[in-house]
Amino acid sequence: MAPRRRRRRPWYRTRAYRLARTALLAIVLVAVVRWWGDGGPTVPAGPDALAAGPGAGARPGPPPRPLPRSRPTSLRIPFLGVDAPVVGIRLDRDRRLETPPVDKPNLVGWFQGGATPGESGLAVAVGHRDTTTGPAVFAALAQVTPGKRIEAGRADGRTAVYTVDRVKVYDKADFPDKEVYGPTRRPELRVITCGGLFSRRTGYTSNVVVFAHLAATR
Repeated sequence: MAPRRRRRRPWYRTRAYRLARTALLAIVLVAVVRWWGDGGPTVPAGPDALAAGPGAGARPGPPPRPLPRSRPTSLRIPFLGVDAPVVGIRLDRDRRLETPPVDKPNLVGWFQGGATPGESGLAVAVGHRDTTTGPAVFAALAQVTPGKRIEAGRADGRTAVYTVDRVKVYDKADFPDKEVYGPTRRPELRVITCGGLFSRRTGYTSNVVVFAHLAATR
């Protein structure tokens, strides 16, 4: 009886192939580990990522240069669909911040005694949550989340782009003036409206305050 011929193993089942595959995988793994340790991929940073800090998916870049003084003309919050004209406001006789006219619910007030859009220091913008005619410009302000953009147009044609840091709700009886209105060296913005419970006799019990800082200019 003639001996059976041994079948040749397929090339992908040979010992030489398995050894070569293991060596190649080891080389690729070492290369990936070294590359990731050097910083990994860099994602181009948009306005939202510039100020979100470490872990936001982009390397933080240098802060933008503050802009010179220029009158504000508009305020946009894309996340809320807000695109409103701006009017200058001052402090009243009791040293309280004025608000835009009640008969113009979609108007934003910008404090003239503070910084203009993109300028160093603190800028303050206020608007109504609602009026007797219905919802106003900042009806949904409390829904803004950290990382969202606020864009302030200027009379010189430039735009200051702020990034939201946090949103707070304060009782009007215990409003922290120093925390909200305290001085700052970098360009920052506070956007304020009413919040909490409403009473026809006393109005709203709280204020919604959005804290933001300058992330870009264009």
